[in-house]
Amino acid sequence: MTTIPRTTAPKSPMAGRLGGVQSSPVRDLLALIDRPEVISFAGGLPSPELFDLDGLRRSFHDVLSPATGRRALQYSPTEGDPALRGLLARRLTVRGLPSTADDLLVTTGSQQAISLVATALLEPGDVVLVEEPTYLAALQCFRLAGATVVPVRSDEDGLDPAALREAVERHRPTLLYLVPTFANPTGRTLTGERRREVAGLAHEHGFWILEDDPYGELRYRGEALPPLSAYPGGQENSVHLGSFSKIGAPGLRLGWLRAPGELLRALTITKQATDLHTSTVDQAAVAHYLAGTDLDARVRTLRDTYLPRRDAMTKALAEVTPPGTTWSDPDGGMFLWVRLPEGTDSAALLRTALRHDVAFVPGAAFYPGEPDRATLRLSFSSYPPEGIAEGMRRFGAALAEAPSGAR
Repeated sequence: MTTIPRTTAPKSPMAGRLGGVQSSPVRDLLALIDRPEVISFAGGLPSPELFDLDGLRRSFHDVLSPATGRRALQYSPTEGDPALRGLLARRLTVRGLPSTADDLLVTTGSQQAISLVATALLEPGDVVLVEEPTYLAALQCFRLAGATVVPVRSDEDGLDPAALREAVERHRPTLLYLVPTFANPTGRTLTGERRREVAGLAHEHGFWILEDDPYGELRYRGEALPPLSAYPGGQENSVHLGSFSKIGAPGLRLGWLRAPGELLRALTITKQATDLHTSTVDQAAVAHYLAGTDLDARVRTLRDTYLPRRDAMTKALAEVTPPGTTWSDPDGGMFLWVRLPEGTDSAALLRTALRHDVAFVPGAAFYPGEPDRATLRLSFSSYPPEGIAEGMRRFGAALAEAPSGAR
């Protein structure tokens, strides 16, 4: 019998657009520290004991009843459940951004919404402006689209409009991406006057604003600001993103976007090509849940829980960090942005911290350009004050032990 030698076909190279896209260090870190003894301030995770398990269970039970269950398990429109879109539109309107169900597209998490916008609006080489530092998964999306990402200076009041004008006139961007309310990673909030200036610049120069707003309802101090997209010049030039992840449950992967009509149609077609539609049963259950739940009361519970956690972390930072350390003082959200003394390498410090069973995210990943390696992000949402105190004690021990150059 003749034996035919087996050959291996040459493997095709990966698509070139993957070349500049790296794995998320946060996702990699979460996998690395999946041990119960580790106190992790790394992930922007809602506290699981605050999930309304009973309420969501009842909603899933009801939508899967004989009367509605088969419809909830069927294909559904790409635009999303009409009842859900109506409920979300009313909530946006109350927050200062007048909306109807027809203005919204339901997405599989707001992360998908970023990807849809990048696909629909960006050609390879197009310029995307971002505040620096910024949300690292958005950087992944823009790099995957082949865009050129250009950082814009920010300070304690958010994006600097003068720096934005300079960047717009120099680079002629297609898109500006920012998290204007309780930003990830810094916790900063763009002031009302700056929102007006940014919206005016978008109208004047014809670029799009992508306003990512997952944390906007988690305010612990001060008066709420309308979304950036609501300011004059913003509505016709903005895409506003929302999410159920931070006020409901991230495992449902349910988000939404609001966009002007022509772009909304393009984004709907883009979503059709991506996943047809977001889970029908999840949308139906969330619509049922929102219709029968006092969500404002739920959000107040989140605020009342997270505020003392924020305060516990800021108090501990003052006790355990070396002189010259600074950190943000956020009015809401989930994050503190820390800068250790000049010359510190927070990535090297993390290796020491992990030996003390505490974790954080080094700041370098949030920079599209040259990073400030002395920075890091801490999330205060996942642990009660006593857990934060213990985690920060471990963080202080890591700082004391870290070799020169790591602190």
